Amino acid sequence: MAAVCVFCSSSGRIDPSYVELAAAVGTELARRGHTLVSGGGSVSCMGAVARAARAGGARTVGVVPRVLVDLEVADHDADELVVTPDMRTRKGEMDDRADAFLTLPGGLGTLEELLEIWVSRTLAMHSKPVVVLDPDGLYDPLREQVDLLVQRGFVRPGARDAVHWVREIGAAFDLIEHDPVPATLLAAPDELLESEP
Repeated sequence: MAAVCVFCSSSGRIDPSYVELAAAVGTELARRGHTLVSGGGSVSCMGAVARAARAGGARTVGVVPRVLVDLEVADHDADELVVTPDMRTRKGEMDDRADAFLTLPGGLGTLEELLEIWVSRTLAMHSKPVVVLDPDGLYDPLREQVDLLVQRGFVRPGARDAVHWVREIGAAFDLIEHDPVPATLLAAPDELLESEP
């Protein structure tokens, strides 16, 4: 059993298929006996994953900044709703409570969450699985950008191994439960520091 932190959209302007995907993720999370850690919202994908997880019997933990509670979008049905003073504290709380991270299609906030947890894994600040579920290739340009950064020396090739990219829900949870990447530093310590010119 793991506490799975799901990063996903809170936008009401997206195609309904993404909300359906989030609900299916919540259902599968519950079926496998995991706990959900989410951004504590009740709308769009964030709300769908939490409602589906609860419907399947999973425990849900929402972590939401005070400003969003005041906007009345908090998931008050969560088994535990943690209210933080700001976004930075929210991310830290979500990270601390999670055993694994699953990113669904999303916007700038979702990208920020993914990149931060990705970088911290490449620096061996944690060894928790990081999985991106991307059924229709929304994140393909991001992967291409990272490939370019690797080619030009800005990113170590091993950093790509810190994230798993999948198209199917079952494959995402298989990787969360059995991460094939060793829980070791993905680069030699001297590679973590940029040399002086």
